[in-house]
Amino acid sequence: MRKPICLSFLICFFTMFYSIASLAQPTPADSSSQQNAFNNAVSLFYSTIGNQSPLFNGPEYYYYDPLIKGNAYFLDVNAFTPGTIYYDGASYSGAPMLYDTYSDKVVVLLYNHFSKFSLVNSKVKSFDYLEHHFVNINQDTLAITSELKSGYYDQLYGGKTEVLVKRYKDIQTTNGSATNGSESYFNTKKEYYVRKNHAYYSVGGEGSMLDILKDHKKELQQYIKANKIKFRREPEEAMVKIASYYDQLTK
Repeated sequence: MRKPICLSFLICFFTMFYSIASLAQPTPADSSSQQNAFNNAVSLFYSTIGNQSPLFNGPEYYYYDPLIKGNAYFLDVNAFTPGTIYYDGASYSGAPMLYDTYSDKVVVLLYNHFSKFSLVNSKVKSFDYLEHHFVNINQDTLAITSELKSGYYDQLYGGKTEVLVKRYKDIQTTNGSATNGSESYFNTKKEYYVRKNHAYYSVGGEGSMLDILKDHKKELQQYIKANKIKFRREPEEAMVKIASYYDQLTK
């Protein structure tokens, strides 16, 4: 196995300049000094890992039709932003990247500062991006009762009882009128899952999560009430707290 490539010292460079590095839909012109600073930071990253790195072996990536409103990217961030990718047995910190949640692709900026390519999904184990940790799950490796598909999932809680969110976008089209034609736009969606005993189950609300963890349902209900946990208001926070407490009960 190749040794991890630790480039975390570059993150400070990218953090300062990523907001001006958007190569997606047209944006206002950047100042030459800011662009030069960003280019220098990117050059430093690639001079460190080398142009022949295994990171550069995916297909070329193309942006979407600019007439589609919004964008396909996680948290609507369409600027290349530093992240850490565990890819093909090595860890790459500070890599300028995008996460396309429509096609479920991790996109990386090539060392020429212009070309873009998507990583081979099967080689991505996980990645950290915009303070979220995503894991790559292959449906074929799961228990037959699992209810999720292959892809990248935001891991909210990685304990014995894992909590995941599938964050994705689809394209919706409005009905046109006599005066206005139809319009297409990216629509954000998410689905929640809990892993118990090596199988993943879809969670639609507090009730369905408690049904999954029914062997300690009464204790969990008491915990939710005592701690004033509002599942409907903050489902992600609630799921993490419930799963964590369940793990304490089942030690």
